[in-house]
Amino acid sequence: MNEKVNNVIKFYNLAATLKDKIRSGWKLWHIAKERLESVAEHIYGTCILAIAIDSEFKINGDLNKVLKMLVLHELEEIIIGDITPYDNISKEEKLAKGKLAVSEILDNLVKKEEYEKLLDEFNEHKTNESIFAYECDKLEADLQAKIYDDGNYVDIFSLENEKLINTEWNKEAINHGAKNLTDLFINYDSQNYDEIFTNIANSVK
Repeated sequence: MNEKVNNVIKFYNLAATLKDKIRSGWKLWHIAKERLESVAEHIYGTCILAIAIDSEFKINGDLNKVLKMLVLHELEEIIIGDITPYDNISKEEKLAKGKLAVSEILDNLVKKEEYEKLLDEFNEHKTNESIFAYECDKLEADLQAKIYDDGNYVDIFSLENEKLINTEWNKEAINHGAKNLTDLFINYDSQNYDEIFTNIANSVK
């Protein structure tokens, strides 16, 4: 019994560190707000988004499975941090680093293998649940970008953000009319969206 109790406490303490880890993207974009979104808050946002979308559109899949994926999907960041598209790390390398990190974090849990399989499924984006969860993960960031835009906390054209707007994908988006952070985020993420998520993203813009 004591070992199982210790496993619960150890895992909780590890996962709870995500409450204090700030999402890297907001720091990179120099969001001028005293308190920025943490990784744990992002996870909460993805779950709330999944519940709301399932309520209004009824997803083709198991919502409980989706929520488990979303609750677990950022565990790797406890060890490897929040890697962004601007960090010059390939998707393959990020996946490999994340898999090793998750294995270490889940090491003492009885359901370690089950949770690892869920995260593998999430990362492969092939099942209905994993595709939906992945889209929720992206759309949550788009919605948060909109919150920062609406609060006038970010100017994408400031000198401190010049390096970011000069990336190939952002320059292309700006050439096609992107005017703020929301536009840039949605432009980058929209290639992954189905009709429902596209409609929500367009409404956000």
